[in-house]
Amino acid sequence: MKITFCCADTHPRAWIEGLRAALPLAELSVWQPGDPQADYAVVWTPPQQFMDEQPGLQAMFNLGAGVDGLLRLKLPAGVPVVRIEDAGMAVQMAEYVCHAVIRHFRELDAYAADMARGDWTFRKPRQRRDFPVGVMGLGVLGQRVAQALAHFEFPVNGWSRAPRQLAGVTTYSGAESLEEFLGASRVLVNLLPLTPDTRDILNAATLSRLQPGAYVINVARGAHLVEEDLLAQLESGHVAGATLDVFRTEPLPADHAFRRDPRITLTPHTSARTLREDCLAQIVGKIAALERGEALTGVVEGTRGY
Repeated sequence: MKITFCCADTHPRAWIEGLRAALPLAELSVWQPGDPQADYAVVWTPPQQFMDEQPGLQAMFNLGAGVDGLLRLKLPAGVPVVRIEDAGMAVQMAEYVCHAVIRHFRELDAYAADMARGDWTFRKPRQRRDFPVGVMGLGVLGQRVAQALAHFEFPVNGWSRAPRQLAGVTTYSGAESLEEFLGASRVLVNLLPLTPDTRDILNAATLSRLQPGAYVINVARGAHLVEEDLLAQLESGHVAGATLDVFRTEPLPADHAFRRDPRITLTPHTSARTLREDCLAQIVGKIAALERGEALTGVVEGTRGY
């Protein structure tokens, strides 16, 4: 069995060592142009040349849940792309989103500013019923986030492409219910996959349909958000603030307007990071399943983009 590793911006040594420990009979290599055909590939934003030179792969394993970087390429015909499912990311995402929602709801940023000025002030407690949270995208990560928010007794709405049922969550599905979902939500959390249908989905029209005093949390992809539209909604007062972890240009330029707006909390695409040990265990398990001729979960459907 030959496995090649082609992951941009990723130090390969620990990954190769982990694969070698789990698959001692496998032949492992870090891909170089002109390398011979491999059986399996572990990839993250590989170049088109890699795809062109590896048409006979039995499967490609993407180091992460998002596959938009792969689907922009011309992929070898018939080669399944397998995304990582959770691998420690779901609990991280739930932590991050709950922290952002609670920080906004409890006005903790305002308290911190007061304390920094030497003020000792109190604000009237707000009611959770007045802060319904809408989660866009109910995959593995979205479901975990929605259920975590429900645990804190926020009213939680969920919106997905296909109908889903989730305990403690009011669910909506399909384009026909998007407006109703937005109108029922004051805090909006985006966890959608990036596809042609979801690109720019956080725009003037959708943001304006949120309840007044809205708060936006984007932890999916920067291309979901029309940045100028968010800034305009902030200036109008319809949106009170935002927490953004992903951006159209990363790293976020030093002179970007988001950096100057105190209503926006920024983090450097770190809401949920792939945990190497969990990820390796999943890849090794899926390779073993393929070798036994078993069907896999997490196979990307190119027609829908995830």
